[in-house]
This record gives sequence, structure tokens and C-alpha cells, in this order.
Amino acid sequence: MKDIWSRTPEKLEAKLEFQDFVSAFGFMSSVAILAEKMNHHPEWSNVYNRVNIILTTHDAGNVVTEKDEALAVKITELYKKTL
Repeated sequence: MKDIWSRTPEKLEAKLEFQDFVSAFGFMSSVAILAEKMNHHPEWSNVYNRVNIILTTHDAGNVVTEKDEALAVKITELYKKTL
């Protein structure tokens, strides 16, 4: 599977698709738990079976940091389990 993230200096972004709304929302709930434990929260949106995620570190001036990269790895691992 190709990398799910596109990257600019300012952000990591993933546009994910799921089987249905319940699957998408369940995934978001799992990510929310991870993000809370890491104290690093994504910007995201959900429409039916799609979840769009943006990771950036506001405290560092809206750039990609190790925090974003670490959360992206965990999100990717979760997403791969849904496929």
C-alpha cells in the first residue's frame, strides 16, 4: 500500500475512505484515544465514509514536527488494520 500521507513543510495530510459511516467514525474514535494519550490532536473532518486528517504543530509555528510524524505512524497502523 502506498503511503497515505501527502506532505508539505506546513502539514501532513491524509484523505481516507472506509466502507461506511460507522467504520469511519469508529476509526476516528480510535484515533481520538491515541491523540489524547499523545496530547497531540489532529485537525479533521468526516463526511459519510471519508475522513480527512491534517497534522501540524501549532506551537512550533504550524510546521511538521516529530509529534506529527509519530501520530501519523500510529494513524497509518490503525488504518491498515481496517483494510
